[in-house]
Amino acid sequence: MPFAPENPPAGPDAAVVCSSLRKVYPGSRGGEPKEALKAIDLTIPRGSIFGLLGPNGAGKSTLINILAGLVNKTSGTALIWGADIDTAKRAARTAIGVVPQELVIDPFFTPRETLDIQAGLYGVPARERRTEEILDSVGLADKADAYARSLSGGMRRRLMIAKAMVHNPPVLVLDEPTAGVDVELRQQLWAHVRQMNEAGTTILLTTHYLEEAEQMCDRIAIINHGAVVACDRTATMISRLDQKTLVLILQEEIETLPPALAAFQAEVMPPRRIAVHYRPSEVPISRILAAVQSAGLNVADLTTEEPDLEDLFLSLTRRRAA
Repeated sequence: MPFAPENPPAGPDAAVVCSSLRKVYPGSRGGEPKEALKAIDLTIPRGSIFGLLGPNGAGKSTLINILAGLVNKTSGTALIWGADIDTAKRAARTAIGVVPQELVIDPFFTPRETLDIQAGLYGVPARERRTEEILDSVGLADKADAYARSLSGGMRRRLMIAKAMVHNPPVLVLDEPTAGVDVELRQQLWAHVRQMNEAGTTILLTTHYLEEAEQMCDRIAIINHGAVVACDRTATMISRLDQKTLVLILQEEIETLPPALAAFQAEVMPPRRIAVHYRPSEVPISRILAAVQSAGLNVADLTTEEPDLEDLFLSLTRRRAA
């Protein structure tokens, strides 16, 4: 069963709100200052699985560290579960749990000891700690008294998630949680993330696996050079690309493109294939199929290829870099 607080708070409509959030690092040895975040405006709805995507150096880690209280912002505001990170620091930090990409675990403590120590750091009284329940929720109940150094990589990753949940935070940040793990473990981790989300936890994650983000996140924001370049529901953002490819599989080989298809962005792709790239908003597929029929092509089969999150990501980040 997924772990959830006994009495989860109703909470605000937005789990996290950032307004004009900036971070400027001073230049080293008299160099130019670096603006890591440029007036970020971002709202993460309560109960969502929200993806924060961007190339290396885009500002993702800076934003997460500001929310976690590890980096001081230059200006702007940030609210976590309604608590301002400046004027209500304790409430803001209690409302968020962070699972870093690095495996930061003391190898000489057991999972049970690790969670009890972490709970103590957050001031959770012994009678209110739910160590056994959390360990069971991440599949580590049978390893509660084993030294952390004896755990597999996947178990250590799950222990990191358990550490972040000891104070019952309504917001959980997962920074590259499946980096370097195998496919089977990745599926297990994401199944657990879905369970936590269904139990009421708002998830903010960063990942380089764009297919994974497309499948997991109901909303995403893409950050590049310290600025949010796109933010919306995942399906809505992908649909804005307005691109499709119709692949015709022919019954016989052809060497040149038929004149009837010359008006389209089409190409011959041996063996026995023609790919037609088009914008659904401008070219109805019926027009393409009519041209195929007039060309006298014998079509054995056809498929359509939709754009995905990787296409959107590359489109936005390359456009910004150009």
